[in-house]
Amino acid sequence: MKRWHLAVLVGTRPEAIKMAPVIRAIEAVPDARCSLVLTGQHRDLVQPILDLFGLHAVHDVQVMREHQSLGALTARALAGLDAWLEAAQPDAVLGQGDTVSVLAGSLASFFRRIPFAHVEAGLRTQNPLLPFPEEMNRRLTAQVARWHFAPTEGARRALLREGHPAAHIEVTGNTVIDALLEVLAMPRPADLPGDEGRPYVLVTVHRRENHGDALVRITDALRALAQRYPGIDWILPVHPNPSVRGAVQRFLSGFANIRLIEPVPYGHFCWLMKGARLILCDSGGIQEEAPALGVPVLVLRDETERPEAVAIGANRLVGTTTEAIVEGTRALLEDDALYARMASAGSPFGDGHAAERIVTRLLGDLRASERR
Repeated sequence: MKRWHLAVLVGTRPEAIKMAPVIRAIEAVPDARCSLVLTGQHRDLVQPILDLFGLHAVHDVQVMREHQSLGALTARALAGLDAWLEAAQPDAVLGQGDTVSVLAGSLASFFRRIPFAHVEAGLRTQNPLLPFPEEMNRRLTAQVARWHFAPTEGARRALLREGHPAAHIEVTGNTVIDALLEVLAMPRPADLPGDEGRPYVLVTVHRRENHGDALVRITDALRALAQRYPGIDWILPVHPNPSVRGAVQRFLSGFANIRLIEPVPYGHFCWLMKGARLILCDSGGIQEEAPALGVPVLVLRDETERPEAVAIGANRLVGTTTEAIVEGTRALLEDDALYARMASAGSPFGDGHAAERIVTRLLGDLRASERR
């Protein structure tokens, strides 16, 4: 019996979270084996995720260099992954999302004539510069992918509009829900921020398009909110990017109820989301996870590639102007009916079985191709 060799590429912490259920699903299949390959984009942030889910990488491309451009990063990832693929010759490669790692992995696979599976395919803002460079990364990846595993029906429709064959698209749900539910089934950590009994709002901000003036406006809003609601804590895990960390510490330090903390492990973060009154963020993953927990999200962006949660009322786009952030937060904290509608809107991102669907379809197609 042939044993199918599937390679999974991971570069960043979100990729590690969302691909962990896929790796575990592959490993549960008797006629498949999985090689986890890291590009090293978020090396220090990825390893704790691998430890949490009991995963081990077979190779690390080690792409990161100080102050390198996006072009240099992409070139290093492409060359490093190409060398590994030449040696390993997997039957298929899987990558997730919209990072440099997935773009380089899809191109390297195409050049080696190895079929590529795009997990979380079809997300679009229709603005090639927002988010940058992620929107273009996922559009380009779609051009060379053999399988498009779309998390929602809306993502499937976006791929069809671009001309991708319907037979190559599978709606699976989002694997982040698989990971979230698995983590919340683990024992609750004992040392959580926010365990002091005070209500809190969770805040995250890190996206490249929010650096600079937008980040200043966001911090202005947080200062105003902290002063207006002294009985609420505002917990912000500070992203390690110097462009974010410097501004956040400069403008938000010294407030008794603004808690700037170091990034927490993913298991802690899931429980931190679950306990929040609401979440302000520019994160893509949180836009998917929070609706499954019944926690309203105000999205600190002008556009989102996850419109499904906005459409059902679980999330709301507020942009990055100080006034809009303050007013959107005020409404949720003071209007109980609005809060209840958002908290009970539900989740459009799946049932926790996305990884099983992905692996079943991929291996089914590979087995069928061998019989032909």
